[in-house]
Amino acid sequence: MAINKKPSLVSIITPSYNCIATIEKTINSVIAQTMGDWEMLIVDDCSTDHSREIIKNISVLEPRVKLIERAWNAGPAIARNIAIEHAQGRYIAFLDADDQWHPTKLEKQLNFMREKNIALSYTAYNCLDSDGNHLRVYKPILKVTYADMLKSNRIGCLTAIYDTHKIGKVYMPNISKRQDLGLWLRILKQVDYALGMDEILADYLAVQANSVSSNKADAAKYQWRLYREIEKLNLKQSTFYFLNYAYLGLKKSS
Repeated sequence: MAINKKPSLVSIITPSYNCIATIEKTINSVIAQTMGDWEMLIVDDCSTDHSREIIKNISVLEPRVKLIERAWNAGPAIARNIAIEHAQGRYIAFLDADDQWHPTKLEKQLNFMREKNIALSYTAYNCLDSDGNHLRVYKPILKVTYADMLKSNRIGCLTAIYDTHKIGKVYMPNISKRQDLGLWLRILKQVDYALGMDEILADYLAVQANSVSSNKADAAKYQWRLYREIEKLNLKQSTFYFLNYAYLGLKKSS
């Protein structure tokens, strides 16, 4: 009879699709953590490159890395939710397949969460281009509420951790974009606020200017849909928060 292994403290949620150029560095940044009580759940969303084989090979040598294979592509929201469903850790953390953590990320952030007794936390992070060159630092405001997040997503997904002992497992809405913001909003309906750390603990591969994801009009459309279809805000509320979202976006890019 198999003996059940003690669940890991942290479950790291990683959707993966055709990420052969980055996935090994992403996984290695987790393996290098000073806090070793984790599991990394990588959901391969039917990749057509050889990234799945890379993940399999690493998982043979490092059993804390666990590959979940999908037979058809469903997008990052479903991939992340499948990983959350399989997660055994008390804490749920997020790391996309092209981003990386600094070695002390988990240790420092978990100590911060215990000290502050909070359900959701996040940190500052570097933005890098595809060649690894430093573009800028994202320094978040250090306390956010539900209303704050409706105006602008202040939480980098690669830095977020939430505590299932405080709020249970919370899943992302199944939308093409803004699913991470949808998750933070769901959590902030349960708790009064989330707290951030001013320290840079992760590196984010910034979307390039010619990418579909970087199209501002497209992003605005999904932001509006989030207000109306996911959060069920009325027209007046949606307009108020959308104007704030647009203003803060212009301010950020100026």
